[in-house]
Amino acid sequence: MHAKDILIDGYNRIQEEVHAAVGGLDPDDLNARPTAETNSIAWLVWHLTRVQDDHVADAFGLDQVWLSQDWEKRFGLDLPRRDTGYGHSAAKVARVQVSEGDLLTGYHDAVHAQTLQALRGLTAAELERIVDERWDPPVTLGVRLVSVLSDDLQHVGQAAYVRGLLQSAAA
Repeated sequence: MHAKDILIDGYNRIQEEVHAAVGGLDPDDLNARPTAETNSIAWLVWHLTRVQDDHVADAFGLDQVWLSQDWEKRFGLDLPRRDTGYGHSAAKVARVQVSEGDLLTGYHDAVHAQTLQALRGLTAAELERIVDERWDPPVTLGVRLVSVLSDDLQHVGQAAYVRGLLQSAAA
C-alpha cells in the first residue's frame, strides 16, 4: 500500500465522520454551545474544514475552495475572508452560525474533493518536499498532511461529543 492510499483513507474517514456529526441536526443543535466558552458543532466542522482547505491548498499551490467556489459568501460570516478559526475567542466562535447542515457538509465535501484530487496525484518523493520553513525542523508535505488529518479527526470527534451531549440533554 502506498502512503497516499493511507492518507486518502484517513481523509475519507474525516468526511464520513463530518456527515455523521452533522446529519439530521437542525440549526439550533448545530449552533448550540454547551457553555458560553465551548465550541458548537457548526464551529468545529467549519473550522476543521477551513484548516484542511487552507493547509492543503497552500501545500499543493491550489486556490482555497472557500474563496474560489464562493463558500465564504454562502456562509456570510462576520469574519476576515481567510480566517480559519485558529485562536478564536468565545465571541468569534459565536459568529459562526449556520442555517442548515447542508452548508457545512457541502463545503466539507467540496474541500474533500479537492484534497482527494491532490492526494491521488501524489508521489512518495513529494512527501519529502518542504512546505513550511518557519519551523525547526522545516515541515514536509507528509508531515503537514498528517498534521491536518490529526487535527481534523480531533475536531470531528469533538463535534460528535457535542452531538451526544445535545441528544442526551434532549432525551
